[in-house]
Amino acid sequence: MKTENQKAWFFVLPVLILVAFNALIPMMTVVNYSVQETFGNNQFFWEGLTWFEQILRSERFHAALGRQFLFTGLILAIEVPLGIAIALSMPRSGPWVPVCLVLMALPMLIPWNVVGAMWNIFALPDIGLLGYFVNHTLGIDYDMTQNPLAAWVTIITMDVWHWTSLVVLLSYAGLVSIPDAYYQAAKIDGASNWSVFRYIQLPKMKNVLTIAILLRFMDSFNIYTEPFVLTGGGPGNSTTLLSIDLVKIALGQFDLGPAAAMSLIYFAITLFVSWLFYTLMTKDDLN
Repeated sequence: MKTENQKAWFFVLPVLILVAFNALIPMMTVVNYSVQETFGNNQFFWEGLTWFEQILRSERFHAALGRQFLFTGLILAIEVPLGIAIALSMPRSGPWVPVCLVLMALPMLIPWNVVGAMWNIFALPDIGLLGYFVNHTLGIDYDMTQNPLAAWVTIITMDVWHWTSLVVLLSYAGLVSIPDAYYQAAKIDGASNWSVFRYIQLPKMKNVLTIAILLRFMDSFNIYTEPFVLTGGGPGNSTTLLSIDLVKIALGQFDLGPAAAMSLIYFAITLFVSWLFYTLMTKDDLN
């Protein structure tokens, strides 16, 4: 009987310790705060599930959650088809391939707070290039600091510019991995471009698209820095996403108990929807 070598676990141990310090211990702290109340001086009072009930019944939480789902839904509806379309138009070989890949990767290299600051200046109605062009050249009344619709259009456009590249690069990786034999067989059969995409390219990109959708969902659903720097959640509360509202409660109001409960609910929703996406997209593979 062959004896299994367990020494490989020693190579994983540093990662497990790192995860414990960076995830498990902070999570235990959040759970501790979510069931207690504190008034300072390190004194805590047991509250049980009071904060969870308060958050789940709060109209403020429901409104922020609705705005978060709306933002994420719009992001996925725009970035996934657009990313696939751009990937299909990119060259598969030749000197332009590295140029296109570098250009696609550039937006993702910019720090999140810098992206928000860039678009804040870019979209201001008086001094911003975009704001001046839309107002004076196109004749459209555009002011993201006063108009909720303009603010939403700006944060959506900003995120599309920043993160569509991720979908492009993942889709492109799936496309270049398709053997030429598939395209040769489709050409012999006289298949149209749409048929090639539907029956060859799209199925072969299924795994990378699953990763792309999951990454874009989790990132857009937990986004904070870019919209906060750009609009601060305004005008009013029109762009106050769930992440921004959570920070306002935790740091602005210093209500640690409700904030901890909201963060756990937020985390549970993210996990559940991610699991739902993964289950639906891999359903055929599991059967």
